[in-house]
Amino acid sequence: MSPTAASPRHDRVPLGILYMVASSVVFAGVNALVKWEVALYPVGEVAFFRSLFSLVPCYLLILPRTGLAVLRTEHPVAHVKRALSQFCSMTSLFLAFQLMPLAGAIAISFSAPLFTTLMSILILKERVGVHRWSALLLGFAGVLLVARPGPSLLHSGALFALANAVLISTVAIAIRRMSLTESTETLTFYQLTLITLFTALLLPFGFALPAWKDALFLALAGLGNGVAQYWWTKSLHLAPPSAVTPFNYLSLVWATIIGFLVWGDAPTRRLMLGSAVVVGSGLYILWRETVRRRERAAGPAAAALDRMLR
Repeated sequence: MSPTAASPRHDRVPLGILYMVASSVVFAGVNALVKWEVALYPVGEVAFFRSLFSLVPCYLLILPRTGLAVLRTEHPVAHVKRALSQFCSMTSLFLAFQLMPLAGAIAISFSAPLFTTLMSILILKERVGVHRWSALLLGFAGVLLVARPGPSLLHSGALFALANAVLISTVAIAIRRMSLTESTETLTFYQLTLITLFTALLLPFGFALPAWKDALFLALAGLGNGVAQYWWTKSLHLAPPSAVTPFNYLSLVWATIIGFLVWGDAPTRRLMLGSAVVVGSGLYILWRETVRRRERAAGPAAAALDRMLR
């Protein structure tokens, strides 16, 4: 590790928030472009071109600074498994975009922190008390409000949006483990490269030569995704997650506005209430995680209090 990497990090919260807000705007725009394109072209084709063009900013931002050293990894199989989960997650989300309003799909995808907490209990054997269990149950109730379960669940796309949230939670758990030995650059490089290869396997199942305007939209979606991914990562580098992550939920606001302006999808009271419950539960879990880390760092007395409150 270089001396620069080992030096204490000085948080720059306002700049971190700015990067997170900017990434939320770009992510919303990218999702809107994807929703537009999956109505015209096969999902596999849209996924491939978005992934392919995402490599451009990824390689331009990473390779000049790291060179081929970015390829060094202690867990090549883990990278493949993580990329496969994210590939399935992305495909599920694109299918959800094809079948349901943009804001509804994004709202359900924001239940991912709930599944991440649940996976932490089942896989990482983390102890969870009444606070986070209550947030989990309330959050899942919010998902049900948005998804409106019933005979038309599959056709509404909610099932695909829910599958995306579950798969993304497994990716988050994998990143939490792999980040102990892998750099952010290595994680990002393998993620985007492998996902592009996986999406290329879908092309034989459906491909239509895009019109020049649609080709431009696909390129913009890919480039925008790469830039937004970098800004999101930069935000978490500049400031603590508890300070910047709440601003990522602005993507739901932008998605609601875009969905109304482009497709005329007026937000219903059920969508707004369910979204508020899902977002609120996710933020509460994030806040509890932050409090627990601070209490553990404060000493044994605080840790004992933490055990009583969890």
